[in-house]
Amino acid sequence: MLSLRSPIPALLVCLLLSTPVFLQAQETEIPDPPPPPRNVVARDNPDDGGHAVMVTWDLSEDDFEGGRVRGYAIHRSVDGEEYEYVGYVGKGTSEFRDTREVLGNVPYYYKVLARSRNHGDSEFSAPSAPAISRAQVFHMGRLNAAIATVLFISLILYYVRSARRGKELFIRRIAGLDAVDEAVGRATEMGKPILFVPGLSTMSDVATIAAINILGPVAKKVAEYDSSIIVPNRNPIVATVTREVVKGAYVEAGRPDAFNEDSVFFITTSQFAYTAAVDGIMVREKPATNLFLGMFWAESLILAETGAATGAIQIAGTDAVAQLPFFVTACDYTIIGEELYAASAYLSREPRLLGSLKAQDWGKVLILFFVVAGTVLGLMKIEFLSNLFNV
Repeated sequence: MLSLRSPIPALLVCLLLSTPVFLQAQETEIPDPPPPPRNVVARDNPDDGGHAVMVTWDLSEDDFEGGRVRGYAIHRSVDGEEYEYVGYVGKGTSEFRDTREVLGNVPYYYKVLARSRNHGDSEFSAPSAPAISRAQVFHMGRLNAAIATVLFISLILYYVRSARRGKELFIRRIAGLDAVDEAVGRATEMGKPILFVPGLSTMSDVATIAAINILGPVAKKVAEYDSSIIVPNRNPIVATVTREVVKGAYVEAGRPDAFNEDSVFFITTSQFAYTAAVDGIMVREKPATNLFLGMFWAESLILAETGAATGAIQIAGTDAVAQLPFFVTACDYTIIGEELYAASAYLSREPRLLGSLKAQDWGKVLILFFVVAGTVLGLMKIEFLSNLFNV
């Protein structure tokens, strides 16, 4: 036990007696919130359908690196009194595109406040003048698309006119289509029919439409050679269309009486039941030529293998990439991808089809040119072409 006679304990006792029991807490200084943004302006958003308003403002004075502002909250009113929150943007951003249920021909007022991390939000800015959203006739930001459309249509009109005047338009050779004449002639010599399968899809499929475009010229050649054709269908609508196409081809060939309506028929909508029926036709009738054109799925190899087993010449064509290997393996000729779409123009040499095909080719050349030129200029930090195609 320490004695009070020692100078150190005595000193401690004096300090305790002289120190107040409760220490006064330091007052923490709370900084002011950031100043609000200024000059809020609302205007109709340009080049749209009338359902957006563009809001701009001057940044808060505390909007800088390390400053108190972390973003801006945008509020909207239709009467200038009651405002509702419509959006938020980060610091350094001085515009906002309001698309939240914006109605045309309705005035909207806007206020903006600055939000900070730990210092509270600023006061609201002064309200903007009313802005009314209206629809514009033209989207000037897509003028490049309008120019490209006009250019493409001009190419189509030019080549269609050239084809009608008798100008020879070059189309590269497609072996599978060149073999159609030989296949029809072989069937005629052997006295056997031609089997034409227009795919298993509906009329809404582009591949089905392309297949029916080929069916017309093929049926016309069959009529001219006095041969026969079998067209089994999986879809009843497609069956109706193919029947009319074949009938029209016989009329065009000058032999309407030779058309047999029973040669174009509907089987079933079931995928593999249809496949089994077509396989049975190939085994029983043993057609000299099989044409598989259109959209195919898992049945492609089943059909092609059965046809190959009967010894028929087989010509297949589809835009289904997954089925092309099976047709290439089991068929004599395969029409790949866009060749299927070009087949109708290739076989018929109709001026409108030829002109459209030629215009498409030149359109692809122009697109390829801009892709290559844009890539080269982009590597050189020249962004003219990149900005040209921004819509």
